[in-house]
Parts: sequence; C-alpha cells; structure tokens
Amino acid sequence: MKVLMINGSPNEHGCTYTALCEVGGVLAKHGIETEMFYIGKKPVAGCIACMKCQTAGKCVFDDEVNKMSARLDEFAAIVVGSPVYYAAPAGQLCAFLDRLFFSSDGRMAGKLAASVVSCRRGGASAAFDRLNKYFTISNMNVVGSQYWNQVHGFTPEDVRRDGEGLQTMRALGENMAWLLKSIEAGRKAGVAAPVYEERIATNFIR
Repeated sequence: MKVLMINGSPNEHGCTYTALCEVGGVLAKHGIETEMFYIGKKPVAGCIACMKCQTAGKCVFDDEVNKMSARLDEFAAIVVGSPVYYAAPAGQLCAFLDRLFFSSDGRMAGKLAASVVSCRRGGASAAFDRLNKYFTISNMNVVGSQYWNQVHGFTPEDVRRDGEGLQTMRALGENMAWLLKSIEAGRKAGVAAPVYEERIATNFIR
C-alpha cells in the first residue's frame, strides 16, 4: 500500500507541507509508505478541452501530469494539499488536477482520497470543498477526520502550534490507514470491487 501526497503549494516546505507530513507520519507508523510530490513554482498549463486525452490516453501537454498519470496504479490513496488563495486552492494545483483527473480515464476509481488545506485565517472550508469535488466525481472514497482538514498559520512554526489542526491531520492519517487495511483485508477475503454501469451523459438542452 502506498499513498501519494501532492503538495500544491509553491513553498516546498511551508504550511501545506507541514500538514501533509503530520498525516504521513501516522501512515508511516502503520507501515504505509508515502510519496510526496511537489508541484513546484513553475506555471502549470490548464486544460484546453481539446479532448485528445480521450483517444491518446494522456494529456496533449507532456509534462508532470502525464508522468504522474502513468504511475497512478502504484497508489492506493491520494492526499492533496493546498494553501488557500481567495478562498480557493492554488491555481497551479487546480490546473494540474483538472488535467490529471480528466485524462486518467477512470483510473482514480476505488482509491481513497483526502484533501488538506492551509490558511492564515479564512477561506479554508471553501477551498476544502473545491478539492473534494475531484474525488466525489471519480468514484473515489473520501476519508474524513474529526474536523474539516485544515490547519492555520502564516508560517510552518505557526502551524506547529495549531494543536487542533495537527490533531485533525493525525486523525485523518488514522482513518486512512484503517480503511486501507480494511480494503486490503476485503480483497484477500474475496470481496469484489464495485462494478459500474456504462456511463450515461445527459445534457439539459432540448
């Protein structure tokens, strides 16, 4: 079992990283491997709705999105972390996720997922909700915690003083570890994965 942790902050070792590490520390205690993927500071191209990925199986922009898409089968779960900008996730992260999820052709289904947001003061729940939209449209199983997954602070040192926020991260790690182990036990016991109907796409224009 391996968990992908996406650090969507332009600051590699900032507040978002601090929150993700708290989750990762709990997963490690349960013997679950994690991999931190840092998006970086460079611009990320947004989706241009060319639909080429639907036939080519990958995005027309051959960058980190395609590299990560090719590795999706390595991960049983994904945790996405982001700072909060104007009550929303970081723009480069949303561009990355738009293309990754759209071009993944259903390969997110069945994975566990969670989002983590970091803010100085407000806007956390709106950004948290925005990130969870990627999961709930992709047949993923969203892992919860004792509170919405948010930490507060302007610096990593501030975040380390956010006792409730860090506890929320640890509870998230515990829940994810338990669910990963439960799913693995179910597979070994012969519990089959869900079987989905052929997708129906209904337009509302008549």
